[in-house]
Amino acid sequence: MNKLTALEVKRKSGEEPFFSRGQNLPINLLSFWQWSSSDLVGNALRGLVAEYIVTSAVGNPSGIRQEWDSCDVITTEGVKVEVKSSAYIQSWMQNKYSSIQFSIRPTYGWEAATNEYSSEKIRQSDVYVFCLVDTGRKLTR
Repeated sequence: MNKLTALEVKRKSGEEPFFSRGQNLPINLLSFWQWSSSDLVGNALRGLVAEYIVTSAVGNPSGIRQEWDSCDVITTEGVKVEVKSSAYIQSWMQNKYSSIQFSIRPTYGWEAATNEYSSEKIRQSDVYVFCLVDTGRKLTR
């Protein structure tokens, strides 16, 4: 079986239009990002925001995030960084504050470059950064 090569993803500006039947639609990538990514406290996006902040702190965030790689950030010196994020407050209705828990248990790492899992469970990163989102009280953020 022939393997399909990975797509070459280029950083977007947000101005890229959507098309239908060869015609520009009245929406663009920025409007999609605003629609899909305005809840910065929700579990999925909160983790990405934490990764972006850490990437900005340890290097240049001008690249593109590698989805599902074995670690979240690799510094220019080659240090592998895993970013964990949690928050007491969630964007949905809660009966109580969330418990803060982080795990660094060994795992099978998946390598994006090879599309393969490692053969043994190990800690995938050299450094772990634990991010606690302080939203204070429940307000619209």
